Amino acid sequence: MLKRIGLLILVVAIVVVMVTFTANNTGMVDIDLAFTKVTTSIPLAFTVTFALGWLFGILCLGFFALRLVNERRVLRRSLRMTESEVSSLRNLPLSDAD
Repeated sequence: MLKRIGLLILVVAIVVVMVTFTANNTGMVDIDLAFTKVTTSIPLAFTVTFALGWLFGILCLGFFALRLVNERRVLRRSLRMTESEVSSLRNLPLSDAD
């Protein structure tokens, strides 16, 4: 519940900052890409840049999560093998009991 309230406050704060930024920066900006030149408004340019950065961050997080899932799978397999080895060693008869 507290997490949802914090997320809601964060979203409202971002919206307020975006509205304030848009109201204060109504000009146009020229964006020169390697293959074309685009003239757009400053808020739209920042919004697109923010969205692309967010998508890049999600993509990086996805690769990190996949790497962790793979590592977890390898560790679980290793744990199962180790547990079966310990179990088989416990079941061996003692030869030095004399």
